[in-house]
Amino acid sequence: MQTLCVVGDVAGAVADELVAHITESRDGRVAAIDYGEAVDDATAGVDTEPTTASVDAEPTTADADGRFSLTSDGRWVGRGDDRSLVDLLDSLAPDYAYAIVAGTSHHRLPTVVVGDTDPEPANVVADAPTADGIDIADLAARIDDFEPHISLQTLIDRAEASPLVERAGAIATFTGQVRIKDSPDDDRTEQLAFEKYEGVAAERMAAISDELTDREGVFEVLMHHRVGVMGPGEDIVFVVVLAGHREEAFRTVEDGINRLKEEVPIFKKETTESEEFWLHERGC
Repeated sequence: MQTLCVVGDVAGAVADELVAHITESRDGRVAAIDYGEAVDDATAGVDTEPTTASVDAEPTTADADGRFSLTSDGRWVGRGDDRSLVDLLDSLAPDYAYAIVAGTSHHRLPTVVVGDTDPEPANVVADAPTADGIDIADLAARIDDFEPHISLQTLIDRAEASPLVERAGAIATFTGQVRIKDSPDDDRTEQLAFEKYEGVAAERMAAISDELTDREGVFEVLMHHRVGVMGPGEDIVFVVVLAGHREEAFRTVEDGINRLKEEVPIFKKETTESEEFWLHERGC
């Protein structure tokens, strides 16, 4: 799912225009997510949690295929209660090709800034002092080039859509997340930041998946590694294997994540309570 957040002055109006343009120019369902005046946590290092901001629960984006609004008592209209922004996007990713978020952002998601915001979001792809300065058509054309939001369920759904699924007796998965501490005496990890060589990392993951799929009894191997800043407990990487039996599935999941960590050029910077460092510089 391709996502785009809009924050600042008249974020809702700009988001509405984006939804209308994407709906008209792209195939795939579009979700409109309205945080109203919810607080932007772009540099907070954690997911955006539902707030008690005063938000109009009535949908205003007529062109969207799905509308999800945060009410004044912290409930989501349309997709359950008490969810962070990333949790909500995870639940929508299997069903929607696009999600436009108005009123808040996340440090890992591409963001459009209209007017003044404090603090400045971490991943700004366009900004202007007023809505008139935002090129809606250009953003709609570029949205497919941004890093997609892929969830574990997205990959499971892809595996289950395999033409070989009728021969499968197992789906095994692995999810890697941000660990807060290695041991009780360690400093707490505040965030991890991941960078990758564009194109090279994707090609290497695809090659590993192809090689593992060539194994007897293995039908699909799907991998995804998120990039950008991740806070404590956030999901980082997924491996999904569709196989004939559990033995092949478990073995291939383990080999898949081990090879991804060893062979794919993705670099990790850790920020703890006391220091910041790149893991490869420490030989980790």
